[in-house]
Amino acid sequence: MKKKILAAILASAMLLSVAGCTQNNGGSDDNQTDTTSGDANATTSASADDGGTTDNKTAHQVDTGYKLADDEGKVLNIHCWNEDFKNYFEAYYKLPDGVTVNWIVNTNDGGVYQQKLDEALFAQGDVGADDKVDMFLAEADYIKKYACSDFTSTLTYTPSSDIYSYTLNAATDVRNNQLKGLSFQAAPSVLIYRRSIAKDVLGTDDPNEVQKLLDNWDKFDAVAADAKAKGYIMTGCVEETLRCYTNNATSSFLSDSNEFQVPAEFTAWLQQAKSYVDNGYTLTCKRWDDEKSVQMGTDGKVMCFFGPAWYYNFCMGTAKEQTNGDWGVCVGPQEHFWGGTWLLKATGTDNVGLVEDIMKAFSENTEIIAQLWEQKSEFSCNKPMMEKYAADASYGNDLLGGQNDAAIMAECAKNITWDPALHTQYDQTFQETLPGRMIEWFNGDPKTEEEAWTNFYKDLKAVAPDVVTPE
Repeated sequence: MKKKILAAILASAMLLSVAGCTQNNGGSDDNQTDTTSGDANATTSASADDGGTTDNKTAHQVDTGYKLADDEGKVLNIHCWNEDFKNYFEAYYKLPDGVTVNWIVNTNDGGVYQQKLDEALFAQGDVGADDKVDMFLAEADYIKKYACSDFTSTLTYTPSSDIYSYTLNAATDVRNNQLKGLSFQAAPSVLIYRRSIAKDVLGTDDPNEVQKLLDNWDKFDAVAADAKAKGYIMTGCVEETLRCYTNNATSSFLSDSNEFQVPAEFTAWLQQAKSYVDNGYTLTCKRWDDEKSVQMGTDGKVMCFFGPAWYYNFCMGTAKEQTNGDWGVCVGPQEHFWGGTWLLKATGTDNVGLVEDIMKAFSENTEIIAQLWEQKSEFSCNKPMMEKYAADASYGNDLLGGQNDAAIMAECAKNITWDPALHTQYDQTFQETLPGRMIEWFNGDPKTEEEAWTNFYKDLKAVAPDVVTPE
């Protein structure tokens, strides 16, 4: 019975993609690619285009000193949805001699990654040691699905207290309070504003002053009206502020009796979103639509976007190409997070020690963390390291006109919380499919909010037939 319940949880969460701008990386015609890397020691050059810095320091692999145990395998199988972490791994981590890594890469599009991963996890007991899943990656919207299952195993060491606690809470199995993985990132999300538009609307583009004028939702809504009066659009899409609300929710989408319920924070976002649509304060597209990206260019009229370091450094390509330097960041009306990448240890791996050394290296090794930030603008889960960069007056992000964004991100990150009781294995449905149905209503099809909710209940039943929904 226990295995059937776990199977139902995993199988029911085959949902739509979540990652965003890099979700197609590594995909082939059949949406999967297998690549192999060995114990190469060559260094690589980090490109400034990969992140927010212009630092072209040479990347180097770090030898953690880990020695493979006698009973560990020589083949390491890692499942992921794009090649971002693969690239970091190969650039910064020195494998023990004789180990070969197989990278099984499946696109996030259409839920392919989770589907293929689940198939591999279900087959874990039927394949040889060299074919088992050893480690895999997961995102915030489905981390609970895997952390709270028997397909992942508990870490055998205690991570550093320097790691942002919310990233640990997210990978904790609430059934027994055991830690199952680590995130090498923290993903505090900030308000990203167009400096030239801010000057026209607010009279300043200074991050400290902009923050004072946009530090709560009443002020934000008032400025939205001012921006409209001057011919601008306040936000890039109706989902722009969604995570600000939902990642600060005080209740879950599921009750203790497994009934669907609407958190007050989602209702607040929905009311704001509908008001913004009706008043012309936002675009009515979805988060990843081209209509939004165009607004980051030379002729763009949108003043505000929201996102973490991985978003503005990797996903705002139009801004980098056309309006580089005309951007700034501040905390905004509400501290929140968006996304993150967790490394999880698969049950049945014959590389327990090696997998945990990789986790420790990317969360605690200062040489690797320094390279991730200085060369790739990856905000680390390691609090002291990021606070070090936050205090570094010599650091500046070109996209942001030389602003030290580490200072803003570090301020946000220390206040982020993760209450496991508020998250579910269906978070991806609640964070993507539900707002998507509301956006369809905003755009006129269906005609009523009631119909939009009815459509969503059908979606929810398809992935979570055990959840009780309104008639």
